[in-house]
Amino acid sequence: SKKKGLSFEEKRARMMEIFFETKDVFQLKDLEKIAPKEKGITSMSVKEILQSLVDDGMVDTDRIGTSNYFWAFPSKALHARKRKLEELESQFAESSQKKEALQKSIEKSKIGREDTAERAALLEELATLRQRKEQLKAEIDKYRECDPDVVEEMRQTNQVAKEAANRWTDNIFSIKSWAKRKFGFEESRIDKGFGIPEDLDYID
Repeated sequence: SKKKGLSFEEKRARMMEIFFETKDVFQLKDLEKIAPKEKGITSMSVKEILQSLVDDGMVDTDRIGTSNYFWAFPSKALHARKRKLEELESQFAESSQKKEALQKSIEKSKIGREDTAERAALLEELATLRQRKEQLKAEIDKYRECDPDVVEEMRQTNQVAKEAANRWTDNIFSIKSWAKRKFGFEESRIDKGFGIPEDLDYID
């Protein structure tokens, strides 16, 4: 069967083993030779693995002259893991406190909401009142057209619409008159060409 390749995390772990076991300082080219032979990490992936470890603060790096050097000591890794553990424990404690506070809030909110006969009756009455409110609102909307304010608003709206319609009618008559003078068109031809009703007139 085909041998299964190393996962990204396995490669990272094996790369750290190189540093911990040798306690030495390396250049990239050194690791690209050592990693495939001793840890089964392909030379093509060494740079990516190394950079990920540097980004996570697990491997130190420094430029000396024109070369970059890499190193990592077990003591630093231990401190880093310890800090991470403390950070996670702090987050866990904070989350536990929030959970406890929420639980207390939930318990407190349940007070007065127990499923009693009185509460059931009150909820039923509330539902009935809400339904009645909707019925009354529907009746009010039905008679709203008789409201003097609504009637006046409708009258004013109709007046504005009427004036606008007559203004456009006047404009159409003016254009028809101009077209007849300018081009000698017959009125019926103008009406037909522009879809103007023959009985177009002002609104009284």
